[in-house]
Amino acid sequence: MAWLIQWELSLLHLIQDSATAVSDVFWTSVTMLGESGIFWIALSLLLMLIPKTRKAGFTMGLALLLGVIFGNAVLKNAVARPRPYDLDPTLFCRLAWGEMSTDFSFPSGHTLASFEAAAGLFLYHKKWGTVALCAALLVMLSRLFLVVHYPTDLLAGALLGILFAWLSAKAIGFLYAKFEERKAMGGKA
Repeated sequence: MAWLIQWELSLLHLIQDSATAVSDVFWTSVTMLGESGIFWIALSLLLMLIPKTRKAGFTMGLALLLGVIFGNAVLKNAVARPRPYDLDPTLFCRLAWGEMSTDFSFPSGHTLASFEAAAGLFLYHKKWGTVALCAALLVMLSRLFLVVHYPTDLLAGALLGILFAWLSAKAIGFLYAKFEERKAMGGKA
């Protein structure tokens, strides 16, 4: 496992050495899409209001909730992986503005939230879901180019996000089916 950490640190050094002030501002702007999941939460709430996209909105919202509970609260603290710049003092956070993250690194919360929401949307609306997945990919890359995560943090965040979206779609589908079944019976228990 030491070889993997060494490879990740080498990649981060390569990224850091090639960064510029312009790239730092660009990637910092992109990373804001995943900041506290606010963009994705707002999008899921908006979609919940529109009957045609309501199922996607609920799926995204449930996936985001799963991510907060299992990804950010449980997994981050259980693994307790330090940020790259905490492990290697020659690395530094490339955020153009704002403060460095003080929580743990694994998995990437920005990536997790972005992929939960984007995959949740994709399951119901391929066209807009594809756009959202491209945005999620950019958020994921921003975390790498800002040197705030290791590549494996990002991979874990993306995979967990897709898993939580899929599980949420199954749960929302089940609940919708139960609701329709009850509605067909005239609301009787």
